[in-house]
Amino acid sequence: MPHAAQTILTADDASILASGQKVFSAESKALALQAEHINGNFVKAVRAIVGCKGRVIVTGMGKSGHIARKIAATMASTGTPAYFVHPGEASHGDLGMVMKEDIIIAMSNSGESKELNDIIAYAKRYAMTLISVTKKEKSTLAGAADILLLLPNEPEVGALGLAPTTSTTMTLALGDALAVAALEMKGFSAEDFGNFHPGGKLGQTLLRVEDIMHSGDELPLAKLTDTMAHVLVVMTEKRFGCAGIVDDSGTLQGIITDGDLRRHMGDGLTQKKAAEVMTASPMVFTPRLMAAEALKVLNEKNRTQVFVVNDKNEPIGILHIHDLLRVGIA
Repeated sequence: MPHAAQTILTADDASILASGQKVFSAESKALALQAEHINGNFVKAVRAIVGCKGRVIVTGMGKSGHIARKIAATMASTGTPAYFVHPGEASHGDLGMVMKEDIIIAMSNSGESKELNDIIAYAKRYAMTLISVTKKEKSTLAGAADILLLLPNEPEVGALGLAPTTSTTMTLALGDALAVAALEMKGFSAEDFGNFHPGGKLGQTLLRVEDIMHSGDELPLAKLTDTMAHVLVVMTEKRFGCAGIVDDSGTLQGIITDGDLRRHMGDGLTQKKAAEVMTASPMVFTPRLMAAEALKVLNEKNRTQVFVVNDKNEPIGILHIHDLLRVGIA
């Protein structure tokens, strides 16, 4: 059976492919033009977003509304408090959700969506910053703007050129650009991102070793002077297949694994001291190491467990490769 890429296309098939390729080509061109088109108003908009004492209210009608909802969600997930308000519902009570400390991003390709009029008037009444996103510089929405973000005047792709296609793609990209520029200006970190994404694959990827490790009474620890008879009891009870060996001050000096036991197997093993059997200066992790990086290192080093230490090299946890797999790190 031929691979999909090797399928012989009919004339009709080729026409369908050409239609799809035309969309990608036209919208890619529009986005490239848009990247060159942004100016100081974009900078003003980002500074307004970062400096906002309330929330960023994003609004739009129809297809612009769908894009606005997504942009609000993107901003909220990247550390900018944001909320989508439907302009129709705003005129029937939802303006009560908008506070004077908020700023408003209103979106309309034509700039003449009548449903936005009440939100525009509300913004002016309370001297709220209005960021307008539109293609029409002479429109009502553009004229009301404190900060105007004009979209390039590129036609909608398609035979009719009527359905919102290129314009919504440009608006969505502009929203992404605002959100990313704002998060970078604020120094939003991977840890911050993880706090907003505790569930799903993103949350799993952003977990750190300290979120997964075993600690406290679960740690299999013994002292340098303990006999191997005692170490074997610790290893059996804690069931990690190893024991960390510490000195009198609690600093990790070595590790004893099942492999060390096999290498020292023979008469008198149980009478030996832990210091005689341990592997000195073992590999350790810091608690803030990303879990995904921890799994990578364990696989590369062919290890199944590792101790987690603080800045004094004192063991505060132990991590087993099964713990990483259990939470979905792969």
